[in-house]
Parts: sequence; C-alpha cells; structure tokens
Amino acid sequence: QVKSLDEAVEWVKRIPAPDDDADAAIVEIRPVFEAEDFGDAMTPELLEREAAMRAQTEGT
Repeated sequence: QVKSLDEAVEWVKRIPAPDDDADAAIVEIRPVFEAEDFGDAMTPELLEREAAMRAQTEGT
C-alpha cells in the first residue's frame, strides 16, 4: 500500500525491465479500497456481506 499515486509510480520505477525488450513490460497501477474507505455508506449489513465474501474467497 502506498499513500499516493506518485509514491506508487516511484515503486514501479524500481521494477527491473526485461533485458530483451524494455518496452514489452506493462505495469498497471490500480486503486484498491477497504470497507473502511466507504465510511457510513458501509452499513452493518454490507460489512457482514463483505466479510462473508472475503471468507469465501480466501477459502478457495
């Protein structure tokens, strides 16, 4: 996890490029959200559903 997009870009710059073709490497930076990021919009019912889905996917 990083605090900003700029920090993520700096981390990506540290990834070694393939020797044969540096332009062939593609790195995607994607935002990831936690349930807490949604504040009051995450009702107790939604938190329960999220926890159940997380438990189901972690078990596979």
